[in-house]
Amino acid sequence: QEQLVESGGGMVRPGDSLRLSCVTSGIGFSANAMGWYRQAPGKQRELVAVSSTGGIATYSDSVQGRFIISRDNGKKTLYLQMNNLKPEDTALYYCNTFPAEELWGQGTLVTVSS
Repeated sequence: QEQLVESGGGMVRPGDSLRLSCVTSGIGFSANAMGWYRQAPGKQRELVAVSSTGGIATYSDSVQGRFIISRDNGKKTLYLQMNNLKPEDTALYYCNTFPAEELWGQGTLVTVSS
């Protein structure tokens, strides 16, 4: 059964850090590029970061230099280390394959506010 379970979100202040995790099953994790996506209130979902099957990372301009994507193929888990968080990072964060498939998890909410 395919499953994506995100966790690690929370409410933090600008400049704080968070680490998101996404535990997967049934999606052939190690054979897929994986991505973190986010959807802010009133906006479309956007791609934030991608990890290739070999662990090469790419980032959107908005998070470059602040976020780090990583993966553990043995644990079938994707991570997103988020540093120097800004209010504009407030969103529901999801993981999925890249390109994304139809199945989405419930997401984990990140709120950045002073």
